[in-house]
Amino acid sequence: MDLELEGKTAIVTGGSRGIGKAIARELALSGCDLVICARNAEALSLTARELSEETGRKVVGIPADTSSTEDVERMVKAAAQDLGHIDILVNNAAAPGGLARGRLASISDEDVLNDLNIKVMGYLRCARAVAPYMVQQGWGRIINIGGMSARRAAAGNVSAGMRNAGLVNLTKYLAEELGTAGITANVVHPGTTRTERSGPIHEQQARQEGVTVEELEARIAANNSTKRIVDASEVAYVVAFLASPRSVAISGEVISASGGAGQAVFH
Repeated sequence: MDLELEGKTAIVTGGSRGIGKAIARELALSGCDLVICARNAEALSLTARELSEETGRKVVGIPADTSSTEDVERMVKAAAQDLGHIDILVNNAAAPGGLARGRLASISDEDVLNDLNIKVMGYLRCARAVAPYMVQQGWGRIINIGGMSARRAAAGNVSAGMRNAGLVNLTKYLAEELGTAGITANVVHPGTTRTERSGPIHEQQARQEGVTVEELEARIAANNSTKRIVDASEVAYVVAFLASPRSVAISGEVISASGGAGQAVFH
């Protein structure tokens, strides 16, 4: 199916590695020119060059910290100048798994506030900055990358679920606020996802536990309906569809891209 993304433009935050990089790659392969942003300028430059050479599309890396309103506004303004217009925003920048870990008595206020500032407020900052461009052209797509902790309490990690559940409400707000301007907003919840970082991590954990990598990964995937770990590229396929004109009937919704993690039923 042609996703009709040829000639569209996108910003992908947290786009230098992991799920963000996979999403940027899929959008570029589908015909988009891109700005990717992250805090690490060196990694960002390498990824932008790699994706541009692979896909033949314009991929520009703009360093930015989404916890800073000034940084976000500067990045979006530069993206609009580089790309000519902004059609798609994929909010993905966040500390993996969250910072506020441990038992209740040891939880740091600063860690919780940093988690919410980066992921919830960071996504809001980016949406607020791109909205005028999308409203002016009468079209846009906003996709917020959340996480399955929004649907279950994570033992020892208080802010992971808080921030992802907050994103669901924020996304519905964006869908309602911007819908009449031709803009949709949706959330994608990845579960455990295979990225370039997960292989070495699983190898180290398997050695520590005295099991094979295959045994470890089978245990990790046991709670998925598909009994396999979802690859970052497969999350990217879902995002590319939501970023496309073909997804016009979907807005304010939450889609799990976890391989069927958990047994809860949502009506």
